[in-house]
Amino acid sequence: MSADPPSLALCIPAFNAAGFIGRLLDGAVAQTRPFDEIWVYDDASTDDTSEIARRYGARVVRGETNVGCSSGKNIVAARCTSTWLHFHDADDALEPNFVEVAHRWIARTDAPDVVFFNYRSLGHEDGLPLGTREFDGAALRRDPLRYCLTEQINPFCGLYRRETFIRAGGWDEDRRVLQSEDQAGHLRLALAGLRFDADPTFTVINYVRAGSMTTSNLPGAQRSTFEVLSKAAQAVPAIYKEVVAERLWGTAGLSAAYGDWDNADRSAALALRLAPRPPNSGSGWFRWLSVRSPRLALRLRERLIRLLRPGARSDPVYQRARGA
Repeated sequence: MSADPPSLALCIPAFNAAGFIGRLLDGAVAQTRPFDEIWVYDDASTDDTSEIARRYGARVVRGETNVGCSSGKNIVAARCTSTWLHFHDADDALEPNFVEVAHRWIARTDAPDVVFFNYRSLGHEDGLPLGTREFDGAALRRDPLRYCLTEQINPFCGLYRRETFIRAGGWDEDRRVLQSEDQAGHLRLALAGLRFDADPTFTVINYVRAGSMTTSNLPGAQRSTFEVLSKAAQAVPAIYKEVVAERLWGTAGLSAAYGDWDNADRSAALALRLAPRPPNSGSGWFRWLSVRSPRLALRLRERLIRLLRPGARSDPVYQRARGA
């Protein structure tokens, strides 16, 4: 383990982020305790993202071709010198206490390798509250791999020991997992044996933006989730196969809701190969039929939902995802 005094770098992947990166950097420079480094990877933006970042004193690495946020994060993680890293999406923000709370962890001699902080979500366009996210520290300490398999965890709420993060391989740069690279990355860290924990303090703001990569392509997000789970199925110990299978059933259901039957079918098929039993959730008839004819079970359930509960699929999110 490094003998350097604990220090903290803010690492920001950005692509055409001129419209919102200033909000994040305003929060970064207004911390009650400063970051030791602020790095921005400009992923071949066509706007003035780099110029704005430099005005705030950030160190900017600019790519000539778009490589994706995982590659960008890995590039700046390799260049910075701090012993700890915090990755933050350019369109989100920080509470002024983030660095101060983070130092409570990085100063500890028994600090874990990864710490998650609670966050609140706001609408990007109107600033209205959309909810909060709280992590279960006891569950993370007990079995980080199971937690990372069952929970969606974003990197903008995490603190990472640089040495072990890089040794584990950093973020997954496989283009097939794009849109779900956060899940893939945290699974990689858990599989490498890194220790996890959580802090109950709210230190991060997640802005939900209509035009973000995930919200603008919900079927694509489920396809990338399938790729993450497919890779996980090959890597996890046998005792976790049923956990992966249950996640795959959830992916199949969402893909069916979006009308992406190819992904729904392959998700269900892989789930049954991993654990040849019904999913844990769903009505009795669906669970019975799912192990006999998963294709029919998924289609019949979706048809019944649309027939008996049309409001469940009238939401604009579903309509947009289906191209309606």
